[in-house]
Amino acid sequence: MTAMRSIKIFDTTLRDGEQSPGCSMNLQEKLEMAQSLVDLGVDILEAGFPIASPGDFESVREIANTIHGATICGLARCNDQDIDRAWEAVKGASDKRIHIFLATSAIHREFKLKMTREEIIERAIKGVKRGKAVCDDIEFSPEDAARTERDFLCQVVEAAINAGATTVNIPDTVGYTTPQEYGSVIALLKNRVPNIDKAVISTHCHNDLGLAVANSLAAVENGAGQIECTINGIGERAGNCSLEEVVMALKTREDHYQCTTRIVTPRLVPTSRQLSSITGLQVQRNKAIVGRNAFAHEAGIHQDGMLKERTTYEIMRPEDVGFQKTDLVLGKHSGRAALSDRAKSLGYTLTPEQIQPVFDEFKKLADKKKEVYDGDIIALIEHQLHGAPSQEEWHLVSFEVTCGTGRKPQVSMTLSRGGKETSATMTEGDGPIDAAFLATERITGVKVKCVEYQVRSATLGHDALGEVTLTVEHAGQKFRGRGVSTDTVEATVQAILAAVNRIVQGQGSATKRVDPQQA
Repeated sequence: MTAMRSIKIFDTTLRDGEQSPGCSMNLQEKLEMAQSLVDLGVDILEAGFPIASPGDFESVREIANTIHGATICGLARCNDQDIDRAWEAVKGASDKRIHIFLATSAIHREFKLKMTREEIIERAIKGVKRGKAVCDDIEFSPEDAARTERDFLCQVVEAAINAGATTVNIPDTVGYTTPQEYGSVIALLKNRVPNIDKAVISTHCHNDLGLAVANSLAAVENGAGQIECTINGIGERAGNCSLEEVVMALKTREDHYQCTTRIVTPRLVPTSRQLSSITGLQVQRNKAIVGRNAFAHEAGIHQDGMLKERTTYEIMRPEDVGFQKTDLVLGKHSGRAALSDRAKSLGYTLTPEQIQPVFDEFKKLADKKKEVYDGDIIALIEHQLHGAPSQEEWHLVSFEVTCGTGRKPQVSMTLSRGGKETSATMTEGDGPIDAAFLATERITGVKVKCVEYQVRSATLGHDALGEVTLTVEHAGQKFRGRGVSTDTVEATVQAILAAVNRIVQGQGSATKRVDPQQA
C-alpha cells in the first residue's frame, strides 16, 4: 500500500484574499482571522505584503509577534527594499518565511519588467540570497509560471533552489492553465530540475476559468507538496483555489490521492462564516462544502434515498465540515449551558462574558420564534463577536417606525453612547430604511452614503432572523456594517451603527497600497 503524503496548506486569505475588491480588513479583524486560521490547522499563514502600506506592515508584524502555531509568511517582490521590509515584519515569529516573487513569462518580461531571461535569473538569485541571509525559510515564485516557456522555467527554478529557496511555487497567476497542462508542468520540474528534491513544489492557482481547485489537485497528483489557497476562494478577480474545497477533495478521495493535511475540517464552516462576517461577502448558497445548500436535499428521490441510506446522496458527512445533522435543537426553555454547548459544536468557544449577551438575545428570539435554528444561533454569535458595540460606541436603545401606502415614513429613534441617550424623530426619506439612515445621521452627527445594502435570512421560514450587511461611504472611505434581527429595520439600524462606530473609531482608514502585480 502506498504511504500517505502530507500536503502543506499555505493560506493566503490575509494577503491575496484581502486584495479582492471589498475585502480589506483592519488590524483587529486580521488578528481574529489569523487565529482562526491557525486553529483550523493551516501550515503556513501568508499574513500580508509588508511593503504595500504602513498598515500592511503593522498587521504582518503584529501577527508574527502574537500568533503561534503556524509559519508566518510575508510577501516581497524580488528587490532589496521589499525583502528587507518583509523580514522586519516577520522576524518576531517563532517560525517565519519570506515569499519572494519575480515574473518570468514572456509577456511579463517584455511589457512589465523589460528584462531579458539572463537578467531575470540574475535578479532571482540575488533576491533569494538576500532573503536567505536573514531567514532560513525562503519561498520563491516565478510569477505567471503557467505561461512561462518550459525550458526557462526549469532554469529559473533550479537557480532559485541553488540560491537557497526551500519552496518553489508555480503560480497560475491569471488562471489560464488546465489540469492536464498544469500537472505536466509539475511533472516536468520533478523530472528535469536536478536539485528539485531540495525544495517543496507549491501550487498557487487562480480561478478565472473555474479550474483553480482542479489544477491544484492535478499538481498534487504530479508531486506538488504544498497548496496555496484561501477561505471561500476569495482573491484577485475570480479568486483563488478554495481551501475548503481542495482540502475536502483530498480527504474525501484519500483513496485516490493518498494524501492528508493537518486541517481540522469541522472548523471549515465556522471559519468560512467568520470571513463572510468580516468582509461582508456572503458565499453562494450552492457553494461546495460551506454553502447553505451543500447538504440540503429537496428532490423526493434524493430524500427517499437519504432516509434509507445517507451515502446514497452524500459523499461527506455534514459534521465533518462543521454543519450539524439536526438543525432544530434549542428553544425558549433552554439554558446557558445548552447554548454554550451548541455554540461549541458549531465551532465557537465563548467566554462567560461573551455567552451572556448571546444568551440574552437568544431568549428574546426564542420568545418571538417557535423554532430556533443553528443559523439563528450563528447569526447571534457573529453579531456579538463582530458587531456588538462597546460602552464607548453608539448602540440602539429603542426605535419606532410608522409607514404605509401614501404616508411619509416616520422613525423615532433613541441611541446611547457612553451612558448618555440621544433621541430624534425623522419624517423625511422615501421609506423606513432611508428614514432610519437620516435619524442615525442626525443623532451621531456622522454623514454617510449607502453604496451597498443586502438583506438575507439567516435560516428558513417567515420568522427567520434577517441579516443586513451594508457598505457606507464617509470622507471618501468605505466602511462595512452588519446587523441581525427578526425586524429588518432594526437589523438595518444595527448595521448602520456598526459602520458608524468604525468611522468614529477611525478603523479601516485607507492607506496607500502597492499593487503586488507591479514590479
